[in-house]
Amino acid sequence: MNPAQHTAAVAAEAAGFVATVKAADLSAPVPTCPGWTLADLTRHVGSVHRWFTELLRRRIQHPPTSRDVDLRLPQERDGLPDWLAASAAEAAEVIAATDPDAPMWAWGVDQHARFWVRRMLFETLVHRADAELALGITPHIDRPLAVDGIDEFLTNLPFASPFAPLTAQLRAPDRTIRFSCTDGDGDWLVGLRPDGFALIAQDAEDAGDADDSGRRAADATVRGTAEDLLLLLYGRLDRRGDAFDLRGDQDLLTLWFTHSAF
Repeated sequence: MNPAQHTAAVAAEAAGFVATVKAADLSAPVPTCPGWTLADLTRHVGSVHRWFTELLRRRIQHPPTSRDVDLRLPQERDGLPDWLAASAAEAAEVIAATDPDAPMWAWGVDQHARFWVRRMLFETLVHRADAELALGITPHIDRPLAVDGIDEFLTNLPFASPFAPLTAQLRAPDRTIRFSCTDGDGDWLVGLRPDGFALIAQDAEDAGDADDSGRRAADATVRGTAEDLLLLLYGRLDRRGDAFDLRGDQDLLTLWFTHSAF
């Protein structure tokens, strides 16, 4: 997906979130975010939109020293869905006025404004799924969007330790985990080393024995649809469910899933 598609998807996901919670009981618990209600979830998503919007507006070049931002929260809880819609609208205005290729500081790999738009997209998407799951609705994620989300997650996860400290424990003596889509193209190989972990580029998969598909054999493999894999990586689905085919070193998979979600 390109930056224009990310921009459109941010607006669509925010609108989907608002539609989901608009008529819901905002005191309802959100099982995939323990301790949160739908009100907490809505407040969080709107706050993220306003915070990322401020970062984009300022074109920050260094890590921010403060997270203070005027959230303009509504006085009443029932006003939160409309407040989120307003937050998303403000974000859309700033994104439209921002060159996606503008250099910016980012905590992940891509040091450009487009990083924050893509990050806003998947933050919103995953929490839209949280809201739907809380209401007994099965989330749907378009396949191209899910594939892009998997790539975004695995590319940036090695840099997430400042706010996801458990990721610092994703270490192993040269072990690999493959995530593979069963519903079309989409395959990622993650390498764990004693000093860290990272996504292995496809053109670097030329060492070691090959599996049945001709790709580099992995120590553990997780197979599922793109939609399910994305929700699994974010800790929203149980890997032991029927949606997934797990192969290889189960202890390695336990290490991964115990320390990777954020």
